[in-house]
Amino acid sequence: MSANIPVLPIAGGTLLRALASLLVLVTSWIKKLAQRRRHWNEATTLANLDRRMLADMGITRADLRDAFSEPFWEDPTALLRERALERRLSRATKP
Repeated sequence: MSANIPVLPIAGGTLLRALASLLVLVTSWIKKLAQRRRHWNEATTLANLDRRMLADMGITRADLRDAFSEPFWEDPTALLRERALERRLSRATKP
């Protein structure tokens, strides 16, 4: 004895949309992870520069220490970018 259970076409479409949404979510997480790793590597490259080269960019060793002390999910280059911009703006406003 077999039971005939009707399958609605709506259920298949809903499942497909849910799987597509999950795929988009996982893909965005992977992209963010790759971007964070790239930014971490860029900050590490900056950390290998000498003090004079960092000063030319408006960054200090203390800025690098602060950037690397942030939680791992934070972008260390964002803090460095902010500090460099602040220094450029403060130099531009001085007479």
